[in-house]
Amino acid sequence: MVIVLEVLAVAVPAAMVLLADVAPYAWSIPTALAACALLPVRRWWPCAAVLACLPALAGGLGWPPTVVALYRVGRTSSVRVMVVSAAVTTAFPATVVVATQHLTVGGVLLTYAFSLFMSGAPTALGALITTRQKLTESLAEASRAREAELEAREAGARASERARIAREIHDAVGHHATLIAVESAALAATTDSPEVRRTARRLRGLAKDALAEMRAALGLLNTEPAQGHEDIPHLVDRARAAGLTIRLDDKVDHLPPSISRAAFRVVQEALTNVTKHAPGAAVQVRLSKADGRVKVSVVNGRPLHPSTAEPGGSGLHGLSERIRLVGGTLTTTPRADGSWELEADLPSGPSKVDAGDSTSGGSAHNAANA
Repeated sequence: MVIVLEVLAVAVPAAMVLLADVAPYAWSIPTALAACALLPVRRWWPCAAVLACLPALAGGLGWPPTVVALYRVGRTSSVRVMVVSAAVTTAFPATVVVATQHLTVGGVLLTYAFSLFMSGAPTALGALITTRQKLTESLAEASRAREAELEAREAGARASERARIAREIHDAVGHHATLIAVESAALAATTDSPEVRRTARRLRGLAKDALAEMRAALGLLNTEPAQGHEDIPHLVDRARAAGLTIRLDDKVDHLPPSISRAAFRVVQEALTNVTKHAPGAAVQVRLSKADGRVKVSVVNGRPLHPSTAEPGGSGLHGLSERIRLVGGTLTTTPRADGSWELEADLPSGPSKVDAGDSTSGGSAHNAANA
């Protein structure tokens, strides 16, 4: 594109010179064509290109290349250079004409006026375009700065509100979860029944997990790792201890942190739904990896209470949003035998969710080590 513009910048003034009907001197056309040929110099030395046009101006055919050179001066030079260039190209050709021609006062004035117009117009046009370009860039930069400021204010307001909500939830829910854990520990220490003792310890472990996950989800606990794929066996063991019959088939090894947390949440939400809607049903948990994708499937058998068999609620909606954020999909499918399948299709590589995302929640605690 630059080459084409340069060719036009040279060819158009040269064609205008060649189309002139009258050449005042024998050397008028050669000097004008030489000035046209030197126009590419203006890209590096605009003033030199203007000086190269002065002989052509003296010959009477130098205005086409001079206009191009002065436009470049206006685009790239300071105000002082523009004024000097316009003054020289105004005074020099007009003075030559006045000195060689017998003109009236009106003719002299018109000659200088014409030279001033031919010199000033392209210079002013170049300066105007450059000023407009700088103004546009300045406005765009100001707009970007304003948007960044607004985003920063909004982020600060959201962070402040989240912190306030987090404190409220932590103070209210955390108090009750702590009491549950303490009273469960007291029950386990005072009861003579082994079954009651095991249940109390399991309840204490669940209360501690709930408290730890709440703190992690609210960003109040940043030292403990979030639960992920490697914690699924512990999750299954806890569900089995609660009375579920679960078969775990895990053929997945290492996963990125965000994908690992998402897989854990799928299994956790599915087992929670089975406990609520189909207690006593057999559950099949499968994790597999193929073609760069991770499949997490949880199938529960025929529910004991068909009226409450259909999964739903805000848990699945929140889980679906979590899976979407890491680049996956979540589907819930009824089967012909009355059972349900919850399946998540996840990428096996890093997702757009940052590894340090505190909203995933979770902790490394479980009932087994409570």
